[in-house]
Amino acid sequence: MPFTTEIHPGVSLEAPHATRGFVFNHSMLRVKDPEVAIDFYTRVMGMRLLRKLDFPEMEFSLYFLHCSAEGQTPPEDAGERTAWTFSQRGILELTHNWGSENKPDFKYHDGNAQPQGFGHICFSVPDLDAAVAWFDSNQVTYVKRADQGKMKDVAFIKDPDGYWIEILEPARLQALGS
Repeated sequence: MPFTTEIHPGVSLEAPHATRGFVFNHSMLRVKDPEVAIDFYTRVMGMRLLRKLDFPEMEFSLYFLHCSAEGQTPPEDAGERTAWTFSQRGILELTHNWGSENKPDFKYHDGNAQPQGFGHICFSVPDLDAAVAWFDSNQVTYVKRADQGKMKDVAFIKDPDGYWIEILEPARLQALGS
């Protein structure tokens, strides 16, 4: 019998038929300055900006970023690309409320300070040591390096808004939690 789910209290053993075709599409982070955040996510993290949507009447913009799979090409037509973006997995939506970039003391809650809530997003990388060297060369701020703390082979860095990003190499984690 193929694996479908681990069994723990609260787990539904079968996905309801009505949920077939559901795709986890994106998570959203609010950013103070989109230029700074987009530079980080495209230059340092290697994501591509798929779509920017402006909402002038509500004074905010949405930026949708993605790590495309090798050979995956989004449509060139903006409308088709918008629909394509909302059908993908693993999209990062950055929301910019206009004017926040002009407020020197403005800062979003990172979810890890008290009261805790949101924790982090995660990138898996093919080579953790190479990724750490890349982050070091780009002066990225660490919460925890991969060789620190009780959980080895997992690093946490911060983005320009202070959000935590877990960095891991899947092959190193086969014994995690055992």
